[in-house]
Amino acid sequence: MTMSETSPPSRRGAVLAIILMSYVMIVLDISVVLTGLPKIQQELNFSDAGLSWVQSAYTLTFGGFLLLGARAGDVLGRRRLFVAGLALFTVASVAIGFALSPWWMLVARAIQGLGAAILAPSTLALLQTNFPEGPERTRAVSYYSAVAGIGASVGLVMGGVVADWLSWRVGFLINLPIGIGMMLAARRYIAETARHPGRFDVAGALSSTIGMSALVYGVVRSADAGWSDPVTVAALLGAVLLLAFFVLNEWRAAQPIMPLRLFASRARAGAYAARALFLGAMIGFFFFTTQFLQGVADFGPALTGLAFLPATLVNFAVAMVVPRFTRRFGNGRLLAGGLTLTLVGMAWLSRISMGTSYLAGIALPMMLIGAGQGFTLSPLTAAGIAGVAPEDAGAASGVVNVAHQLGNSLGLGILVAVSAIGAGPLDGRELLTYRVGTALTAGATMLAIALLLVLALIVRPARAQRLARASQAGA
Repeated sequence: MTMSETSPPSRRGAVLAIILMSYVMIVLDISVVLTGLPKIQQELNFSDAGLSWVQSAYTLTFGGFLLLGARAGDVLGRRRLFVAGLALFTVASVAIGFALSPWWMLVARAIQGLGAAILAPSTLALLQTNFPEGPERTRAVSYYSAVAGIGASVGLVMGGVVADWLSWRVGFLINLPIGIGMMLAARRYIAETARHPGRFDVAGALSSTIGMSALVYGVVRSADAGWSDPVTVAALLGAVLLLAFFVLNEWRAAQPIMPLRLFASRARAGAYAARALFLGAMIGFFFFTTQFLQGVADFGPALTGLAFLPATLVNFAVAMVVPRFTRRFGNGRLLAGGLTLTLVGMAWLSRISMGTSYLAGIALPMMLIGAGQGFTLSPLTAAGIAGVAPEDAGAASGVVNVAHQLGNSLGLGILVAVSAIGAGPLDGRELLTYRVGTALTAGATMLAIALLLVLALIVRPARAQRLARASQAGA
């Protein structure tokens, strides 16, 4: 099957199921850890500072190696990289499940992130090449995006329940049978894509990977060590220099891993920026609401996970009707509406206090956030890959996933740092409540900026184009 061809209709259902099941593994393992962190800390004797790296070790390597993984899929074949990434991710998951020390856990999480960086771009690129542009691809992208949103919520529920009733290790070991099944199914149902022989952009790969990793590391470290810490400053300065070199290199490279022509479209550039801001706000929602429920409201891990059901169930219901709403309202207007709902829910939730009731102050705004998330992720994904040439499909999916993971990593680091501003002499539950409210307020601000970008770069140009076509038709 060449890059321009799609799968036979009889196989598309199986292909979509394989892609979605594999992607849900990636998304689940980002959030399944959060509600299980207290158990992990107790069992493996993590320090308070070291515990944050259970999440950061994964997101650092995931975000850092995504562009290289996307380019490798273009050169070596996307099914081949899909299976390779799935295998590495599965083996690392088993290693995490048997972790006996903090270092064992962190190394395995980093390797798992590398596997995800190879796997994730291949999932979206295979979706693009197996489904023809139009209603079928819109529906497939909607399901793919629903997995991203629902998987994050389900991961919190599953992580809490499993940690409470069985062991946090089960959440990782379950990836073994799923991974093996998906690898076998991929070899049977997914045809290999055409390979594009060429040289790897080694300079671009190294500068982007190290630069993005240094940027995430510097921001995450600043939350503990402060912005004036020499290591933090060195990491951020190095990141700026490396990423500047990366952009210059991509401008001049004959076969760049991130073609700058992807950003020529204002809509795509706006979608990438809005995605990073949106995901930054969402990781803050999950992380800080979890801390409030366990540290202030005295919910256990299982009950904390179940407390996210209002967001999860609404997210799922809304995501299923996105294709219909897209046809009726258009991608841009649906995206703006979803961001508005999420912004209202986040602003409402940010008013949280020690006396806030779960139903009125948490569950109801969660429903708005869940609905907004369901309406937002699919249009964001579609806008990020719209109009991309087949030979750039892997690179475009890589940039979408980079925006996703950097939004998670940088967003959490920024919100953790912001949450400590102005805390004064507060301690205990009062301090935690203040930090949660401050972080969620900052998350609402990120959503407001994302909404402005979408209105300016996606909705307004699309409206102008519609009016121009109508004028020409009338003439």
